[in-house]
Amino acid sequence: MADITRRLGWRHLRGAPTAHIRYHRSGKPVHDGPGLSFWFRPLTAAISEIPVDDRELAMTFHARTSDFQDVAVQATVTYRIGDPAVAAARLDFSIDPDTGGWRGAPLEQLGTLLTETAQQHALDVLARTPLSSALVDGVAAVRERIAAGLGSEPRLPATGIEVVAVRVMALRPEPEVERALRTPAREQIQQEADRATYERRAVAVERERTIAENELASQIELARREEQLVDQRGTNARREAEEHAAADAVRAGAEAARAVRLAEAEAARTVKLAEAEATRAVRLARAEAEGAREVGEARAQAQAAWLRVHAEVDVATLHALTGTRLAENLPRIDSVTVSPDVLTGLLARLGSQDRE
Repeated sequence: MADITRRLGWRHLRGAPTAHIRYHRSGKPVHDGPGLSFWFRPLTAAISEIPVDDRELAMTFHARTSDFQDVAVQATVTYRIGDPAVAAARLDFSIDPDTGGWRGAPLEQLGTLLTETAQQHALDVLARTPLSSALVDGVAAVRERIAAGLGSEPRLPATGIEVVAVRVMALRPEPEVERALRTPAREQIQQEADRATYERRAVAVERERTIAENELASQIELARREEQLVDQRGTNARREAEEHAAADAVRAGAEAARAVRLAEAEAARTVKLAEAEATRAVRLARAEAEGAREVGEARAQAQAAWLRVHAEVDVATLHALTGTRLAENLPRIDSVTVSPDVLTGLLARLGSQDRE
């Protein structure tokens, strides 16, 4: 849309580089070209603005295949206005001198023209194609047919329109039909997946069998080696027992011989000790007997001498000796109490002795 400025009853238009401006004043062309900028009076001006840039037109329409199946076509047509003068003569691109906007809807008219033309050619090619072929090769076929049809359409050059490119994004059947068409593929994919699963399981089973056989062979080999080990251990134990028995026999013989030698030595020493003890006992007995005899003789001699001495002394001396011996054997007396009766008896005894 052009940019229009108001100044004292005048208008100033400033166009874009992608917009072709045609300015007529009183029916005569004054300015004609893209990106113009000029002053004009709105009462005498007739201005058209034709876009010359590339434009995208998206379209979606339904078509029927040869087997009466409905498909949805999604396409995009890129076009541009190659001859602005022809387009301005065939379509209303005039703008309001006050706002700069189009008075009509020229782009909608172009879109309708392109859409109906493209749809006509797409319906023509799909009507002779079955659904399965359309879903496989229909995109390329429809694109080529639309491009060829738009290129050969006489109304487009007569309107100043050039088709730049045609793109077809998708051809889609109805959802139920699409699900039905997907079912065989899904089943086939599922079958392939199941077959791969079965093969993988078979390979796994084979590997497990191989592993089990290897483990069994390993166990058999291990059992055989354990049997050899047990036999070898038995042989070693038997040999060790025989060696221990021989060593014990040798050790027992040596111990017995040493015990015999020790017993003989102990017996000889015991005999010698017994003989020495007997000899010493005999000697001690003889010595004791001799000493006892000598002691007895000495005691007898002393007793005889003692008796001779006592026989030779008088009675008073004996009494004195008896008192002395008695005094030696009596306990210690600190004090003596003499009663009159005892003293009278003693004095009487002493007096009788003196008289004698």
